Amino acid sequence: MEVKQIYTLMNNVTNEVLGQEDLVKEDLSNVVDIGTEIFNQNAVDNYVKTLVNHIGKVIFVNRPYAGNAPSVLMDGWEFGSVLEKINADIPEATENESWNLVDKQEYKQDIFYKPSVSAKFFNKKVTFEVPMSFTEMQVKESFSSAEQLNGFLSMIYNAIDKSMSIKVDSLISRTINHMLRETIAHEYADSSDSTGKKLVALSSKSGVKAVNLLFLYNKKFTKTLTAEQAITDPDFIRFASYTIGLYRDRLSKISTLFNVGGKERFTSKEYLHTILLSDFIASADVYLNSDTFHDDFVKLPTAERVPYWQGSGTDYSFSKTSDIHIATAGGVDVEVSGVIGVMFDRDALGVCNTSKRVTTNYNAKAEFYNNYYKFDASYFNDLNENFVVFFVE
Repeated sequence: MEVKQIYTLMNNVTNEVLGQEDLVKEDLSNVVDIGTEIFNQNAVDNYVKTLVNHIGKVIFVNRPYAGNAPSVLMDGWEFGSVLEKINADIPEATENESWNLVDKQEYKQDIFYKPSVSAKFFNKKVTFEVPMSFTEMQVKESFSSAEQLNGFLSMIYNAIDKSMSIKVDSLISRTINHMLRETIAHEYADSSDSTGKKLVALSSKSGVKAVNLLFLYNKKFTKTLTAEQAITDPDFIRFASYTIGLYRDRLSKISTLFNVGGKERFTSKEYLHTILLSDFIASADVYLNSDTFHDDFVKLPTAERVPYWQGSGTDYSFSKTSDIHIATAGGVDVEVSGVIGVMFDRDALGVCNTSKRVTTNYNAKAEFYNNYYKFDASYFNDLNENFVVFFVE
């Protein structure tokens, strides 16, 4: 079983999520320390080296963070490491000879028709840990009561929980983003640069499973809207809502058009996941639904909402929240700005078999505890399942 250490990636995406770094291609490894120094280094405790001694009143920044990633977490299992998905292909029809009988002709029936069955195996796991040291004797001099000390420790535990939530949320987002980029790369990768690297041209056409809504709108209505203009244009939002709604019905019918693998798939309503960018949903609420009496005719499909796909950038602009910049495993460099939504089958992707645990060790010589907060998970993209991307480029 392949277990990949992703602590570097987790540190990078934490900075992107917190808005402390602009968006970068995901394979870069620029780890940034998010702490800040405080004044008077001589008047600090001997534990974390940042607490000023003799404080009259202490307020701890201790607000819990639950996370809000899309709901793609799946079940887990205790034994074994491999996820196997078995698929049976749709058999071909043959002639029904019952209605074409010929006198004295032999009709053979003892023929074996082997079913066409394939299996896919997913056997990768990612892992990281968050280490933290705790003391008892050394930190007591920084507080005036047991209640303050307990409040400080509670704040540290909460900070660890927030760190884990941010990183797990980011892992879920990257699982979706990877499927998104694979879909776009398959539909649009049609050229190479001087080094042989495949390039993706997005603005000049639209595909079936990677849908350029802006291209379709401008072509249909002879317009020249830009992405920034389209996101607040009522006519475009109405067209986008109409198109996305069509796909909800199209995916419910069995077809080979909506997955990279070209398999016969359908996605009924109970298995359909729709995720839309908050910028787009907010625009629809303000510029479309608010002045429409019968908004049932124009409102967007029920969907989860995300404030960004990869990160907020440093300014939370639409060009950043809708941007994804990652290189696929197949060597396709995909950067697309303007992703407003995805629609996919529940079985197309997921994060499963998660394991959270804490190990601890006491250093008797220096009198401190080390806790190691560990996380493992298996994530998968099944390119044989339905997945559709909607964007404006």
